[in-house]
Amino acid sequence: MVKYKDSFSQKKTYLFLILGGIFITNAVVAELIGVKIFSGEAALGLAPAQIHLMSDFVLDFNLTAGAIIWPIVFITTDIINEYFGKEGVTRISYYTAILILYVFLVIFLVTHLPPAKFWLDINNSDPNGNPFNINFAFGKIFRQGLGIIAGSLTAFLLGQLLDVFVFHKLRKITGERMIWLRATGSTLVSQIVDSFVVLFIAFYIFGNPSWSLKQVLAVGIINYIYKFVVAIVLTPLLYVGHNIIDRYLGHENAHDLAEEAAQKSEGFF
Repeated sequence: MVKYKDSFSQKKTYLFLILGGIFITNAVVAELIGVKIFSGEAALGLAPAQIHLMSDFVLDFNLTAGAIIWPIVFITTDIINEYFGKEGVTRISYYTAILILYVFLVIFLVTHLPPAKFWLDINNSDPNGNPFNINFAFGKIFRQGLGIIAGSLTAFLLGQLLDVFVFHKLRKITGERMIWLRATGSTLVSQIVDSFVVLFIAFYIFGNPSWSLKQVLAVGIINYIYKFVVAIVLTPLLYVGHNIIDRYLGHENAHDLAEEAAQKSEGFF
């Protein structure tokens, strides 16, 4: 019996480490690449959508690059939520926030190191022969500034807390059934906050130059539409993930773990 309990405890620990690793890696990478805004239409070889709303309010499918991999964070959050509850999600979210701060601190220090002359000399032009300052470009890309950091961390933590709260409110209603409803529902609610808060703080308040509110709304709406669609499209992966974990832990153990997580996940904080 003791050996059996030890085996389950070990599996549970390994599971949390694997899910945590996936979560942290994708969250940190998304923060690093999120400074780039790309055209969804151009990526598909299409003309800009130019959707006109409210007279001069125009929407194109321009997204932050971090939005591409953020759905992986959605899925991982929902799986951690199911088996480890609010404590598991908040713990991994706080760890991730600390690590993101660490990454930005290292980048800040590294971008202020004096560049080697030979490095500048061999990287002094682009493929078309135009003069190119690689040290300036390196700093411009990686040194995202206080606004990006403040916006990213605020939106990230608020989104995660809201996600876990809505998830377990829905689980109280659905029980073990309807995984798709609590997973997708919590993601759709939490990403309203995440999609707009980060842009408002990073680019409207701290932007240099600052974005207009229309620009914040345009990019935020497109980011949210993308996350909305992807959250629904990726729902089958949640069932695949649950099936793999249930087999790994054993169906009875997985059920007990999920029930324990649900019982310990009251409240917002």
